[in-house]
Amino acid sequence: MTFNDRTTPLALLRTRRSGKARDLVAPGPDAAQLRDMLEIAARTPDHGKLAPWRFVVVPADARDALAARLVDAYRAERPTASALELQTMEQFAQQSPTLVVVLHSPRVGSKIPLWEQELSAGAATMNLLHAAHAHGFAGSWLTGWPAFSDAVRDLFGAAPERIAGFVFIGTPAKPLEERPRPDLDAIVSNWAG
Repeated sequence: MTFNDRTTPLALLRTRRSGKARDLVAPGPDAAQLRDMLEIAARTPDHGKLAPWRFVVVPADARDALAARLVDAYRAERPTASALELQTMEQFAQQSPTLVVVLHSPRVGSKIPLWEQELSAGAATMNLLHAAHAHGFAGSWLTGWPAFSDAVRDLFGAAPERIAGFVFIGTPAKPLEERPRPDLDAIVSNWAG
């Protein structure tokens, strides 16, 4: 295996990019592939071995119900919402073949600071995206209004949990475009003491 081989772990890391959730189509991962992705996602830095995150898979046959609940929650929080806004909420739930909701499940009262627990939830979400890419799929990590709504959170858990993100997984309908990346010289420095 050479460094430039696209199957190396470094090549996978260098080529991972997010797809737009609305552009992810079938096929999505099968049950065994998704389980493997979730096992990989759970192999994340986790100070204190708390597992301060969990995953909720929303199966395809539950998407209509989720869409209706999102619309209801949005309408309750924003009674003057336009038809277009409500349609956007309905479409949110229907994107991509696979949807995993990642919840930050803090262990309140632990000696591990909540900030570290939040970072671990983010790392678990990123590992899920890497695992999807390694399986040949693309993923999209979205938040937006649904991630910050208590009513939506309550569909999947309860306070003090929070939605870390909605991870949509599928096959890109068109080639993924590279986006501009930060100039390393602008974001990396040496500490001078």
